[in-house]
Amino acid sequence: MKLATLCRRTGVAAVLMTVLAGCGPREEEAVAPPAPRVSVDTLAAVPWELTEDLPGRVTPFQVADIRAQVGGIVQRRLFEQGHDVEAGQALFEINPAPFQADVDTAQAALQKAEAELANARNQSSRLETLVRNASVSRQAYDDAVATAQQAAANVAEARATLARRRLDLEFATVTSPIAGRVDQAMVTEGTLVGSADTTAMARVQNIDQVYVDVRRPSSSLTSLQGAMASRPSLDGGMPVTLLGQNGEPLEMSARLLFSGIEVDASTGNLLLRVLAENPQHRLLPGMFLRARVPYAQYDAALTVAQQAVVRIGGHPYVWVMDESERVEMVAVELGETKEGRYRVKSGLTEGQKVVVEGIERLSDGAKVSAADWAPAAPGSALVASAH
Repeated sequence: MKLATLCRRTGVAAVLMTVLAGCGPREEEAVAPPAPRVSVDTLAAVPWELTEDLPGRVTPFQVADIRAQVGGIVQRRLFEQGHDVEAGQALFEINPAPFQADVDTAQAALQKAEAELANARNQSSRLETLVRNASVSRQAYDDAVATAQQAAANVAEARATLARRRLDLEFATVTSPIAGRVDQAMVTEGTLVGSADTTAMARVQNIDQVYVDVRRPSSSLTSLQGAMASRPSLDGGMPVTLLGQNGEPLEMSARLLFSGIEVDASTGNLLLRVLAENPQHRLLPGMFLRARVPYAQYDAALTVAQQAVVRIGGHPYVWVMDESERVEMVAVELGETKEGRYRVKSGLTEGQKVVVEGIERLSDGAKVSAADWAPAAPGSALVASAH
């Protein structure tokens, strides 16, 4: 009886030892999970400029509509259409014969007036001696002096008339007042033109420099003025980047000259005029392009990646890691965005580490395993999806 009881107790003990032996290793495996792996970005104050791409239209730097200043028949066109011309270069020749005849007539009238003046002066000189000797009356002498003065006035009038006739003869050759590229001729040989014509004979445009007129909401005037004051000027204007049809920057110097002083009542926009150097004539009047205009400038701005921001109840928060690699949610105030980053107005300081990737596994006070965040290169996501 005792032997059977002992055997039963021994069996039970063996079973218990087996169970305990099986449970030991599993309890050792139930260790706390590893710390979440995250990527962090260290905040650094950097210069930050905000720009806006605005549509603009090209206008020439100088425009001259060539018009006749005298009436007559066009005899010759003296330029090649679409070519460059110099200031003062002859473009058209109006029949000069009538104007030359007027010059000759005015020249003859001047000679006649000068002859009459010489005679009147001689007469007054002779009477001056006689009046002293009382040989002639004082009235006769006074009449001679008045005649000489009237003859002098006639000479002055004849000279002015001659100058005007010579000017008309000069105007018979129509010249360009500016240097530039001449457009197509609007008149041909044999056309009767006059100073009252509403249609120009041709147009010359200087496009070595061009204006790009862009428009911007008037509400942004204050920030624009601040940007213009904070940025170094380029020959009296704020540097601006012009963008081609493909969106790539054009390699040409451009600067914002001024903002308009009048707001368009229908659109609420303000005119901005950009002056661009165009020596190769890549920009032509009437073209549309875009101008990248700065509107805010910060010398030392803190920025965070957009994916680091968590919004709770409409308010932005970020996860910040301390020196012991523990994270805490911090409320922040955000400003403008640029290239996937927010400008931080308040809530963070330089040198703090903000969690960018892995935020979905975090809780306040949790310890993490951190690595530096490396922003993806532009277009890398598209390449990866293609593969």
